[in-house]
Amino acid sequence: MDLGLKGKHALILASSKGLGFAIAKQLVLEGAEVILSSREQKHLETASGVLDNLVEGSSTYYPADVARREDIDALADFTKLHFNSLDILVNNAGGPPSGSFLSMTDQDWQKAFELNLLSYVRMIRAVVPLMEKAGGGHILNIASSSIKKPINNLVLSNTFRLGIVGLTKTLSGELSENNILINTLAPGRILTDRVLQLNEKQSERTGLSVSEIQKKSEAEIPLGRYGSPEEFAKTAAFLVSDACTYVTGESLLVDGGLVRSI
Repeated sequence: MDLGLKGKHALILASSKGLGFAIAKQLVLEGAEVILSSREQKHLETASGVLDNLVEGSSTYYPADVARREDIDALADFTKLHFNSLDILVNNAGGPPSGSFLSMTDQDWQKAFELNLLSYVRMIRAVVPLMEKAGGGHILNIASSSIKKPINNLVLSNTFRLGIVGLTKTLSGELSENNILINTLAPGRILTDRVLQLNEKQSERTGLSVSEIQKKSEAEIPLGRYGSPEEFAKTAAFLVSDACTYVTGESLLVDGGLVRSI
């Protein structure tokens, strides 16, 4: 299937590594032109260098801390200068700290709100005019499987990821008149640095080895393994492509069947 991504303009946040980078790589392989963004310029340089060796699309980058409004405004300005219009936005951000409810301070809550929900709001608001100029577009909000089933010791993520779902569903109606489709994509246990860090934290709490924790975790997944970033990215590529024309406002899990709710 031709996804119709060749020549499309895409902005992908938190994309110097992990799931964001996997999505950027998949889009470039499909022929898209991509702007990478994250806080660390050295990581962006490395990521962009990898993508430049691929044969189809192209990439550039712009450092930004999406928890800062001025950085989001500057990133939107760069996108306008580089592309003039925009077809695809992938909202993504690193996960907030793990911990229980009583261990979190007001500052922890405020930081998580600004990083994991308000950044999505601000970025969408900043690029909608660029998508209108393109005649429409696709927005993909990356969340977590906690939108369906809360994850122990991740109260901040559990709370603000659900806010993304509400935002997505609301905007699917408001943006439809501009031919902008918006969806949420939620990873389960995908083999990224974030998941490995959470396993290490759990190891410290429980006394189990990281290997034991992973084996126990994999036993809960019907497919019997963690997913790969590449598998997640292929689903993302469809949802931001021209092949996706009648799916909007939805929240899709990529979790190997882990969450058993209907």
